[in-house]
Amino acid sequence: MLDNLNIEDILFIDIETVPQHPSFDNLDERMSKLWEKKSTPFRDDDQSPADVYQRAGIYAEFGKIVCISAGAVVQKMGEPYFRVKSYYSDDEKSLLQEFGNMLDRFTVTRQKRLCGHNGIEFDFPYIARRMLINGLKLPKYLNIAGAKPWEVKDMLIDTMQLWKFGDFKHYSSLDLLCAIFNIPTPKDDIDGSQVAHVYYEENDLERIARYCEKDVLATAQLMLRYKNMELIPEENFEVAP
Repeated sequence: MLDNLNIEDILFIDIETVPQHPSFDNLDERMSKLWEKKSTPFRDDDQSPADVYQRAGIYAEFGKIVCISAGAVVQKMGEPYFRVKSYYSDDEKSLLQEFGNMLDRFTVTRQKRLCGHNGIEFDFPYIARRMLINGLKLPKYLNIAGAKPWEVKDMLIDTMQLWKFGDFKHYSSLDLLCAIFNIPTPKDDIDGSQVAHVYYEENDLERIARYCEKDVLATAQLMLRYKNMELIPEENFEVAP
């Protein structure tokens, strides 16, 4: 399958999410009770729902998207470049609308595919759920509820799923795969576990966007390794305004 896949027909995507509120105390009574039920399986006996509220960001019902970065490989002066654009805002609905409009434009011509690391189980369904919650129409490529497996396969790719080779128990992080494939990744001052702090305590969305963009580039570089292609030089990484 990978031999027939044109790298320039792939849109690489990553999202950053946070809990919907700065703390558990900001939840209304109904949502507080629902979070208490939701968090029961992963709470220790001495932990309260408030103690684990930092995990709310990974659930679309209790979290929200603050950044989506999307990038593609393009040819420029005979060289491959990677161009990325980030959609980030405190207004989740507006960033989702912007992203959805871009996605419809990207997929309007020849067959395209979306790709993320763990995208099929996390990023893509999370975006779709948050779009519905915000009253937005789903783009064609995310309107896949009830779709047949072969229909989804023609639209969505997952670098983590590709690495499983049918082993459903296997999980490999993007960082680990970049390490074993000798893909250089910049040393950042934040990681995924710190995004909520940077958002709520530092109010630094641009910093979150830069972090998200680097994960998108790393996913694209990993796909290039899967296809036994040369990596894109660091100097050929472009961020669209």
